[in-house]
Amino acid sequence: MLLCLDIGNSQIHGGVFDGDALRCQFRKTTHPLGSSDESGVFFSAVLRENGVDPRAVQRAAICSVVPQAHYSVRAACVKYFRCEPFVLQAGVKTGLKVRYRNPHEVGADRIAGAVAAVQRHPATPLIVVDCGTATTFDVVTAAGDYLGGAILPGMGISVEALAGKTAKLPTVEIARPATALGRSTVESIQAGVYHGHVGAIQRLLGELARETFGGLRPRVVGTGGFARLFEGEGLFDEIVPELVLLGLQHAEQLNRDG
Repeated sequence: MLLCLDIGNSQIHGGVFDGDALRCQFRKTTHPLGSSDESGVFFSAVLRENGVDPRAVQRAAICSVVPQAHYSVRAACVKYFRCEPFVLQAGVKTGLKVRYRNPHEVGADRIAGAVAAVQRHPATPLIVVDCGTATTFDVVTAAGDYLGGAILPGMGISVEALAGKTAKLPTVEIARPATALGRSTVESIQAGVYHGHVGAIQRLLGELARETFGGLRPRVVGTGGFARLFEGEGLFDEIVPELVLLGLQHAEQLNRDG
């Protein structure tokens, strides 16, 4: 079995693959990360709770946008799962042709999402939208060229910024409001953050399609913790919450077979 770990700024999203089947998924907060032993004990315990014997894990794969977490999680894999994890980073095989000016700058989670989207929809123009701590847009051509994209603050960051940088605005739950017209401060913040994000996604999708695909609409794949909030808005052709894990699993297999 393969343990995949997507280390994000807010959460670690993990999953275990038995062949191509995703047996289980779990999440934990990234901060505070704790020691390698704390990470290893958590991973072992959460696998048992999900019906997976930790001793059956033979391989591990990591993609991370949090450099300080890399050592602790890697050491946990070595000690508790007896394997040196594969790390998705610049220079490994992905099946993509990365056309970013500096490939080392691209977040590993963005590459993993693009890899999985291409595997699901080969020879198809694609935009992957990952709605997490940041909302990222990744453009891939039908030929498998990863061109880049756009990044904007995610919904969580927007709410935290309003609460942290103003004297009277509170922290609110991130939710889809019933109306765009807020009748209280909480409703007004929720309406502004939600509908503002919908508008930003719509605009960026339109501009990216115009610049890259001559205005033809590519297939848009949504992922990330907040993607489900936008169901019914017509933004995404499909929502695949486990997209990054699927891409990480494929990249690990590609490099192991190679």
